[in-house]
Amino acid sequence: MTTMTFGRAITAGLRRAMDDDPRVILMGEDIGKLGGVFRITDGLQKDFGPHRVLDSPLAEAGIMGTAVGMAYRGYRPVVEIQFDGFIYPAFDQIVCQVAKLHYRTQGAVKMPITIRVPFGGGIGSPEHHSESPEAYFTHTSGLRVVSVSNPQDAYTMIQQAIACDDPVLYFEPKRRYHVKGEVDEAADPASSDLGAARVVTAGSDVTLVTYGPLVSTARDAAIAASDDGISIEVIDLRSLAPIDFATVEASVRKTGRLVITHEAAQSGGLGAEIAASITERCFDYLEHAPVRVTGFDIPYPYSKLEFHHLPDLDRILDGVDRVMRRPNSLSGLDGAPTSEGAAL
Repeated sequence: MTTMTFGRAITAGLRRAMDDDPRVILMGEDIGKLGGVFRITDGLQKDFGPHRVLDSPLAEAGIMGTAVGMAYRGYRPVVEIQFDGFIYPAFDQIVCQVAKLHYRTQGAVKMPITIRVPFGGGIGSPEHHSESPEAYFTHTSGLRVVSVSNPQDAYTMIQQAIACDDPVLYFEPKRRYHVKGEVDEAADPASSDLGAARVVTAGSDVTLVTYGPLVSTARDAAIAASDDGISIEVIDLRSLAPIDFATVEASVRKTGRLVITHEAAQSGGLGAEIAASITERCFDYLEHAPVRVTGFDIPYPYSKLEFHHLPDLDRILDGVDRVMRRPNSLSGLDGAPTSEGAAL
């Protein structure tokens, strides 16, 4: 076991994938000599050469179009989108070409493209640098979407994404880059499933589902709630498309209560899909309507206000308190609905 930061774990995973397969090519803005804005690719161009770690023009649509052509020729390109909010110029290429070509060609063409996206807030940056666009892509059939939350998963899942013949959007919570953890570099990525959720803490009273930047906060909520005698089972989805509903369903059948939290806005977010799907699957087991604790339906605020916008420990615990109360109406709502009201 080696102790390394979240960011260094991604670097190590990229290095191992490039060592194992000469078809793995990295592309992105300033990823070569500079090593990327967050230094995730630091040293890789020096070790593998500029023909495998390519500094691209500042043109996301062009980067993705080039990756499509490389995938056609048998390469396995790994594209870095510098910031989450910069992905939109490449949106057309991703949803109209990358996601569709395998189906359109009846399987003749594979798109083994990995798209690395630093996402989420908490680093003091404004809009376009602190966004959570994951729901746009989970809505698009043909794309896999994953989000990692700890160094071990960062190391393992980047290798799984690169080895996958499907296109994968790999969302990295940028405020976690400097968090340290143990990493087993000898772990075989093929021994685990890219689409599997992870039970972080076992519990019996409430199921708390999250991913990426809020997994650590959810774990803190479970510890805090235990002081009040509430047992929370925290689930890290890891895969956002497809979602491992079997793991979530098994937990909700045990606890009877569901809270979902994510940084993205509530309307049309993943929390709505999870709440609706689990209600369909577990209606007879639910003691309360599912509750969502999310970012607000506003453009990302100025840095001085971002921690009022992002779900924190208190807001998550408030959501837990709400599902622990006995519902006072058929709607399952306790009082007037809020911007974080229950999903039903």
